Amino acid sequence: MSRVDVRLALPSKGILQKGALDFLRNCGLKVFRPNPRQYAATIPNLDGVTVLFQRPGDIVVGVRQGTVDFGISGSDIVAEKGFGSDSIITLHDQLGFGPCTLNLAVPEEIPVRTMEDLAQWAQKLGDAGRTLRVATKFPQVTGEMLDRHKVAPYKLVSPEGTLEIAPAIGFADVIADLVSSGITLRDNHLRPLEDGLILSSEACLIANKEALKERTAVLDVARTLLEFTEAYLRAQNSFQITANMRGRSPEAIAKQMFEQTSIGGLQGPTISPVITRDSLQNGSGWFAVNIIVQKTNVFQAVNELRRIGGSGVIVTPCAYIFEEEPVRYRAMLA
Repeated sequence: MSRVDVRLALPSKGILQKGALDFLRNCGLKVFRPNPRQYAATIPNLDGVTVLFQRPGDIVVGVRQGTVDFGISGSDIVAEKGFGSDSIITLHDQLGFGPCTLNLAVPEEIPVRTMEDLAQWAQKLGDAGRTLRVATKFPQVTGEMLDRHKVAPYKLVSPEGTLEIAPAIGFADVIADLVSSGITLRDNHLRPLEDGLILSSEACLIANKEALKERTAVLDVARTLLEFTEAYLRAQNSFQITANMRGRSPEAIAKQMFEQTSIGGLQGPTISPVITRDSLQNGSGWFAVNIIVQKTNVFQAVNELRRIGGSGVIVTPCAYIFEEEPVRYRAMLA
């Protein structure tokens, strides 16, 4: 590759764009875009990285072709636009926003509830000289699903507008469409097949594999992205609890804590002496205890600390929890 800049592509509009910008900001990687009409921006905390705003499908194509090095898009679009390609590597598949599913759905009045029923219906239509028509904007993954369940014969059609209306106007018999709440399907008298889930999707971080192999700068940015991403996501719903406690020694206090159910910490509690004026001569017997707990266990943890003598308990939300090396970075190298 002749270019030297590192490129990160983000969605240019909609829920995915807002989610990506909010997510990066929360990770400490705020995008600087002084003019919202510009299609290029920077991340001050990532020197040498150019942020480009593109349609989600174009992001995947760009990463596949190597015109951009990294991208954030929906995993449904990655599966479709990157179908059969080995040039895209998914660095993180659970960024926590943009959730949806891709489902096969039929009109409510059609007595088809499973993929097996759909295969039988397609065969009956075929025997009568007609082909099952499936409307979708995801032909690759939809076709793979139909083939896997031996649905034949079928024809994939792609309407320009809304998919949900396709069966009502006679354009298609079945649809394969993205579903968030399911309300739109119900409003249009459509019913998802019981086992018709093609894939579950949310926003993911992808990269061009060759760029990672050939350019040290790209590999360095990948590590930074994963460091902050993993640290932020790991800290979600985590709280640090600090308390003062009397005891003979850190080991004696730790033994009491391990006998409880919620105050063991991530790897164990951090226990250090509290230095007072008197303790400089005689030793105070006071220790400060620090642990990390999940949000659902906060009140139980506080009560358990009090039960074994903890006082002055402080609870603080965690912003980041950094590991020695991100698990997904090791997976990427592998």
